[in-house]
Amino acid sequence: MKSKKGLTLTVTLGTLALFLSGCVQTTKSGKPYGFVYDYLAKPGQTVMEWLSQLFGNNYGWAIIGLTVIVRLVLLPMMINQQRKSTYQQEKMLAVRPQMTKIQERQKAAKTQEEKAAISNELMQLYRDNGISMTGGIGCLPLLIQLPIFSALYYAIRYSPELSKATFMGISLGKSSLILAILAFLSYLAQGYLSMIGLPEEQKKTMRLMLIMSPVMILFVSMSAPAGLGLYFFVGGLFACLQTLIINFFRPRIRREVEAELKKHPIKTPTPAAAQPKPVKATESHPTNRPRNNNGGRGRNAGKQQRHRH
Repeated sequence: MKSKKGLTLTVTLGTLALFLSGCVQTTKSGKPYGFVYDYLAKPGQTVMEWLSQLFGNNYGWAIIGLTVIVRLVLLPMMINQQRKSTYQQEKMLAVRPQMTKIQERQKAAKTQEEKAAISNELMQLYRDNGISMTGGIGCLPLLIQLPIFSALYYAIRYSPELSKATFMGISLGKSSLILAILAFLSYLAQGYLSMIGLPEEQKKTMRLMLIMSPVMILFVSMSAPAGLGLYFFVGGLFACLQTLIINFFRPRIRREVEAELKKHPIKTPTPAAAQPKPVKATESHPTNRPRNNNGGRGRNAGKQQRHRH
């Protein structure tokens, strides 16, 4: 289930990279224009200038403040989704014995018909026990942040004040390897925290996807202005916080799953019957009957006698 979440994050970051690659057009003189600039970049610049005034004309703290506001707004939704994902993980662990048996039978199947029937049986196991294939993970929090990423990116790129601003000696208008690495480490730590308390088998399947997401964030942060890397870094710290909250409630979620399974025990689907192989109709070979050579010779002899007469 967590691997699906990692895949969702990776796909969203890939979409972000494509979205940021060339949505704002510029005139020959270099002046930006277009829908994204008018409705995302310019409002983003206004918000950042207003926040920077609250923090003593410091755009770095303004970006941190914006990140905190966005994350606090999304925190209940993201915790709720992560709780659903954890609930699905616990249910998946409960049906693992039945799932393992079905998978072993699927590996032993010899025909495509048998494999398809056993695959349907596995899907039936999920449906009967209320297990979602998506693991309760939704894209809404990430999709909500996509316009914010775009607004921040273009606000920094096309605002003279933002592009020249610095934060702790780091230029926010240029890419920063330090902030890119910090963003990578924050999401890597979040992935490590999400594996606490999980079985070793499940950890093995999760490791690859949990590494792919921080790597994608690393590449996006290295190619984007440092202000976006700062946004990712602070967002990664919030992701660690929400994962710690879920880990705190995991024993309670496990008890809820156990109580539900007592009321509604695991339903095991009827094993798919092995379909007999179609028997090919054997071709009937004519039996070799002994020829009546004498009869043949008698008929020929009669013909010869008629010709003589």
